[in-house]
Amino acid sequence: MVERTREQTLAWLRALSGELSTATLKRLDDTLPWYRDMPPGRRSAVGLVAQAGITSFISWFDDPASIPWIAADVFGAAPRELLRSVSLQQTLQLIRVTVEVVEQRVTDADESLREAILLYSREIAFAAADVYARAAEARGLWDARLEALVVDSILTGEYDSQLPSRIAALGWNGHGAVSVLVGTAPRILDVDRLRRTARHLGSDVLIGVQGSRLVVVIGRVDPPEDAEPREPLAFSEIAARLEPGFGEGHLVLGHEVPSLVDAARSARAALAGFAVAKAWRNAPRPTLADDLLPERALAGDALARTTLIDRIYTPLQNHSTELLTTLWCYLDSGRSLEATARELFVHPNTVRYRLKRISEVIGWDATGAREALILQSALIVGSIADHDGPRK
Repeated sequence: MVERTREQTLAWLRALSGELSTATLKRLDDTLPWYRDMPPGRRSAVGLVAQAGITSFISWFDDPASIPWIAADVFGAAPRELLRSVSLQQTLQLIRVTVEVVEQRVTDADESLREAILLYSREIAFAAADVYARAAEARGLWDARLEALVVDSILTGEYDSQLPSRIAALGWNGHGAVSVLVGTAPRILDVDRLRRTARHLGSDVLIGVQGSRLVVVIGRVDPPEDAEPREPLAFSEIAARLEPGFGEGHLVLGHEVPSLVDAARSARAALAGFAVAKAWRNAPRPTLADDLLPERALAGDALARTTLIDRIYTPLQNHSTELLTTLWCYLDSGRSLEATARELFVHPNTVRYRLKRISEVIGWDATGAREALILQSALIVGSIADHDGPRK
C-alpha cells in the first residue's frame, strides 16, 4: 500500500481521471448490452454522465461538504431526454460499473480513500433516485394537466387536431365504445383507486375535476392474449363499481357512444342529467342519463327532446299509428287496461298485446311507473314537434 498525504492523493486522482474515464467506458461497452445497443448520441450522453461522476468524486473528496451538489454535478450534463431512454435500474448499473472501475484502480490506496468511494457511491445512488423521483413527479403533474385538458375538450366538444396526440400521450388504452360518468368530487379524491378499479374491470378511464364535479370517461380495453374469453361488462356495471370513488350526491352515466371522439355527446347527456337528478326523488346511484329524459326535457335540454322524439315518438309513429294511439290512451287512463280497452273498443288482451309490441319496438315498458313517465313525456314532446297535426 502506497502511503500518500491527502494533497498527494488528490493530485494522483486528478492525473488518473482520464484513465479512469476511458476504462469505465470500455467496461460499460463490455458488460452492459443496453449501452452497446444505444445510438451514438445516447452512448455519448451516458459516457458524459460516467465521466462527470468521476470528476465529481474527485471534487467531493477534496470537499466532502459538497454532497448536496452531487446531482447537479453528475446529471447536469445529461440531456433531458436521457431520463426517458435510460431507466433508474440502468442508471444504478452505470454507477456500479463506474465504482467497480475506480475501486480496482485504487486498490493500493489507503483505507480512507476506499471508504470515501463507498460513501460517495451511496450518495450518488441516492442522488440518482432523487433525480428520477423528481422527473416522475413532474411527469405526473404534466399528465394531470394534460388529462384535465383532454377531459375539458370532451365536455365542451371543442376538438382540435392535437386531441388524438394528447390522448395517445396519456397512454389511453380504451378502444371502441365509451361512456361518461358524472358525479360529485369527494373531499379527498383517490385517483389511483379509481384507475385500479377500472383496470380490474377491463376498462380504462380519463379523470377530470370540474369545480365540485368529478367526470370520468370510461372505455373498454382489450383483454390480454392469454386471458380467458369473457363477455365485456356493461358500462352501467362498471359505473356501479366505480361509485365508491365519488362523493355524496347524484351520479349520472351518459349513454354509450361509438368512440372517444363522440364522447362529447355522452358527456352532454350526463351533465344535463346531473343538473336535474334531484328532481327524481328516488333516483338510483348511478342513474342513466336516458332515465332522466323527462326532467332534462323540462329543463330545456334540446338533446333530451330530440332523444325522446327519435327513440320513442317517431319509431312508434312510423311503425303503427295504432300502437301510438294505444299508448296515448293507456297513459291518459292512468295505465288501466280496462279503461283503455273501453275507449278503443277492443278486448283488454288486445291492449296487453299492443303494449308488448310497443316495448319490443322502442325498448321501454309502459307498465312501469318511471318508464311510463318517460313515454308520456315523449308523446307530449313529439306531438308538439309533429307538423302533421294533432294526434287522433
